[in-house]
Amino acid sequence: MWRKSGRVGRVGDSALSPRRLVAVFESPVSEALQRFAVELGFHTVLVEPDPTRLSGTPRPHGDTFVADLVAAGIDEHTDVVLTDHHRAEIGAVLQEVLAGKSRWIGIVGNPRSEGPHVEALRELGVPAEEIARVHRPIGLNIGSRTGPEIALAILAGLIADRNGRPGGFDF
Repeated sequence: MWRKSGRVGRVGDSALSPRRLVAVFESPVSEALQRFAVELGFHTVLVEPDPTRLSGTPRPHGDTFVADLVAAGIDEHTDVVLTDHHRAEIGAVLQEVLAGKSRWIGIVGNPRSEGPHVEALRELGVPAEEIARVHRPIGLNIGSRTGPEIALAILAGLIADRNGRPGGFDF
């Protein structure tokens, strides 16, 4: 049970649903995001444009694996996280996401330097106000180092954002 605006509801009620998470690029972070997000009530999709990166048997977590953003079905309930800031296609992928209806867009990366996505988007002619819609750094600042820690911080930040909360220990 949860309480919102003075009324009590149940998980699965429309105030919590639908929750969608599209993780772009196969990585240790995307693996953990899919595993944890499913438990938190998100419908998850992994977008991996390079089919050679999805070798092996399907994993038991996550809902869907697709090769492009169109197949991911991004809508206004979708949070999009690019889980690798070293991929050559980040500019094109982000340009496509920015042209859509996603609720939230973020990319992992070091907060001490400008992300390579900024220059990639500038080169594609994306206006500064659109580039500013891409969050970086993402997640709560918990000192994350490993893929699962980064995924936990990202999901905690997304939940805080959806609930209109700052995250952290401020109540």
